[in-house]
Amino acid sequence: MSVQHPKFRAAAIQAAPVFLDLDGSIDKAIGLIREAAQNGAKLIAFPETWLPGYPWFAWLDSPAWGMQFIQRYHDNSLSYGTPSAARIAKAAKDNAIHVVMGLSEKSGGSLYMGQWIIDADGNTVAVRRKLKPTHVERTIFGEGDGSDLAVHDTALGRLGALCCWEHLQPLSKYAMYAQNEQVHVASWPSFSLYRGAAYALGPELNNAASQLYAAEGQCFVLAPCANVSAEMVEMLCTDDVKRQLLKAGGGFSRIYAPDGSPMAEPIPENQEGILYADIDLGMISLAKAAADPAGHYSRPDATRLMLNRTPGERVINFTLPGAVVEEAGSGALEQAALVGVRESARAAKKQPAKA
Repeated sequence: MSVQHPKFRAAAIQAAPVFLDLDGSIDKAIGLIREAAQNGAKLIAFPETWLPGYPWFAWLDSPAWGMQFIQRYHDNSLSYGTPSAARIAKAAKDNAIHVVMGLSEKSGGSLYMGQWIIDADGNTVAVRRKLKPTHVERTIFGEGDGSDLAVHDTALGRLGALCCWEHLQPLSKYAMYAQNEQVHVASWPSFSLYRGAAYALGPELNNAASQLYAAEGQCFVLAPCANVSAEMVEMLCTDDVKRQLLKAGGGFSRIYAPDGSPMAEPIPENQEGILYADIDLGMISLAKAAADPAGHYSRPDATRLMLNRTPGERVINFTLPGAVVEEAGSGALEQAALVGVRESARAAKKQPAKA
């Protein structure tokens, strides 16, 4: 009996959020989810930290200047398990569509650059964090760990996601390829920063990274990329220097096939919209026949990747009976701590977040 490969329509967002307004951005996201579903999409992908917007202020002036936005950014970042998160999960369920949402995740007192994968029933498939925030992003966000390099089984195939310059991390990419990733979401913020002064931040190089990911991994790549709105420029660019550093526009969303070919007509960078492409996972076999870098095209005798999937728990809880504590030396206590680490790793850091 022949294998039946899933076929479905996928959507990549090119739009600005309602900047620093979580509820307003969720309202807009729900509208975009509804629109994509009405146009037949079964998967929709959002840009990096789309909720509540990418923190451009970190790139425009000193950390002291940017502190004026920090409390508002924290207050409008998304915490899982809240009514705000429930609204997004409900939109996925109501519209029978898988959602990959880019967000600033608030957990305790820290922020993380997150991607939330939700299935068409509104259930959490996975939550992940960017392993290493890039450059000045590290003044705002914490880090993920090896458990965030994961590919997940869904009704649409093997689905994974990375943020922005994670696509310039060769070993992280290889870890994803090796998990038989079929559909990949490459979430980008906007390509409107330092235009003409920093080629590495522009659309040519970064879209090439998404395109190469498709060709290297022989997978479909949805690469949503946000716009910088005129309202964002007005709020953040308070002098001529800042207005030179950050421009309105910057939307360069793309969708690529497993051979690297573009699958959707681009939207002008200053316009908002949704890109669509019809996905046939059967195409992957044709690309894999030529080169599968984690399979027949690999040379494990020469190079191999070691992936540490241990969750990066900050606190390991364990309990010893009082009598044991009194009699035990430091070695026994250290051994108990190691047991706690192993148990924590087995439980996994991020249980599916119930919205």
